[in-house]
Amino acid sequence: MTKNIIFYKSSIKIFSFVPHLLHVNNQISMKKVYILLTNIFFLSLLSLSGQDFEVAPVLINFDANPGESQSKILTIRNHNPERQKFILSLSDYEPSPDGGKSQMEAGSSSRTLFNWININPSLVELNPNESAEVELIMNVPRDGYNTRWGMIRVQLAKEQVPSAADKQLATGVIIVPRIVVLVNQSPRANQNYKASIKDLIDITKPDDELRHYEAVIVNLGDKVINAKIFLALANLETASEEQFTPQTVSVYPGFERKVSLTLPRKIEPGTYALAFLMDYGNNTAIEGSQILLEVE
Repeated sequence: MTKNIIFYKSSIKIFSFVPHLLHVNNQISMKKVYILLTNIFFLSLLSLSGQDFEVAPVLINFDANPGESQSKILTIRNHNPERQKFILSLSDYEPSPDGGKSQMEAGSSSRTLFNWININPSLVELNPNESAEVELIMNVPRDGYNTRWGMIRVQLAKEQVPSAADKQLATGVIIVPRIVVLVNQSPRANQNYKASIKDLIDITKPDDELRHYEAVIVNLGDKVINAKIFLALANLETASEEQFTPQTVSVYPGFERKVSLTLPRKIEPGTYALAFLMDYGNNTAIEGSQILLEVE
């Protein structure tokens, strides 16, 4: 049996834990009319490809200081045996606590890149197996000190004959393949890294094979952080310590991220300090929160 005896909500300084530590293939059939607002799963990959078309990279980071301009190259390749057109358009998005991203209209977010980024060209036409480079130009205004982000949708432009269009509308679904590219802009001069952990709780259910612990990461700074999180268990009777497999999560400025980690179900009887630790680099101190466990 495990008892949670003491719960600390605030961040702590950890005494002895030292870490070294598409093909876009849509086959959908519906009888009712739906407006398809794509809920996209974002991949931390350098390219996303399939039999129809490929886009690389799918994550682009700018670090232009206020008053500077920078450019990056986005490559599109047509894998379709027919000539195809591609449209590139900018949208905003808002991160959610579970790690998802909600698409928003360009210019509607306080962190928007609208009027900062230029997509040249925004319409690309490619023959089979042909590729093209699209230049993304970031023009940061003189007062642009904060971190901003957005998404570029690379979308297939389907030209339909009337009969085909009518048939699609009759089914209530218009399917348009797309790939999303995430774009971040954060000045080199901006070094405001700050984050904390709160609300560490045990969420293990009786029939779970592993022990589950959940916490909330709060980004208090103005940089996107890529935090390495892990659990460390210290036996207070024997002074033995053990660290467990880390995970890496991204948290955006001004937002929170709910995360969970696991421990083996079977733990030797004793009194333990369980620490939920976060290392987000950039010369910052390790942050953490802990609970005291008694295993009988």
